[in-house]
Amino acid sequence: MKVDKASRTAQYMAFFRALESTRPEGKRLFYDPYAIIFLDNKLRRAVQYSPIALVRKYLRWKIHKELPGGFTSGVARTKYIDDLLKASINKGVQQVIILGAGYDTRALRLDFLQNIPVIEIDHPNTAKRKLGALQSELGKLPANVRFYQIDFNEQSLDDLAQARHIDMSIRTAFIWEGVTNYLSDQAVDGTFKFFSRFASGSSLIFTYVHQQVFDDPGSFYGAQKLLNDLAELEETWTFGFDPEELKEYCRKFNCTLEADKGAVEYREDYMPDRPERGYEFYRVAMVVRD
Repeated sequence: MKVDKASRTAQYMAFFRALESTRPEGKRLFYDPYAIIFLDNKLRRAVQYSPIALVRKYLRWKIHKELPGGFTSGVARTKYIDDLLKASINKGVQQVIILGAGYDTRALRLDFLQNIPVIEIDHPNTAKRKLGALQSELGKLPANVRFYQIDFNEQSLDDLAQARHIDMSIRTAFIWEGVTNYLSDQAVDGTFKFFSRFASGSSLIFTYVHQQVFDDPGSFYGAQKLLNDLAELEETWTFGFDPEELKEYCRKFNCTLEADKGAVEYREDYMPDRPERGYEFYRVAMVVRD
């Protein structure tokens, strides 16, 4: 996946979070006042006008037409990951590492992270755009967050950890959202190996796509269109897991699979009153270091 395309993908996720944040308090799944600062003018205007019922109806139709199920899947998975992260903090996690952070705003919007050290790791180009937007909006960067850049073609996570003196001896929660489906088998293995060097009780919360989306895309509503669109954008997905094999895979890295849900399940959990088809191949899992 190209670096400039990665930032665009991050922008669309920020767009979804910004739209959800305009819903009335008590109905929205979360509130992210920062997501809008990462949007281009067109998307920002769409968010600003989205409280108008007719505009929101049109946006929902348009998004579902272009990306069937993508909006509700993205919003529900955001809330699900938030809750998994909070559960990890409650069990004694002492630091958080966000891999491929994009425009993630958890360090800013989640109250329970205010006193937890957070490390964001991303490609220099994406990180530069994010830091510029944050500094412009906030005036200064949050004191508990460190922003590290890495070009995965030239540097490994182990090299970065050594250079930045990242403490592997304390219980750590990793967020790895929207990344694995663009990687190689070797890159995924390498990240699991890196995680396995952290303290017992550390958690890795990550997303992945069902391997069947590659083997038989017609079995998932909207999947073939999505794969075709990604190919045209040169953002082709390259990696998936078979959920039936994930537990055994994790054992190779001294980890235990503690959660694994697909979009059907976490949409039902968080938005049963907002049914939508599509993106059923997208999943969220959490493993814990033994």
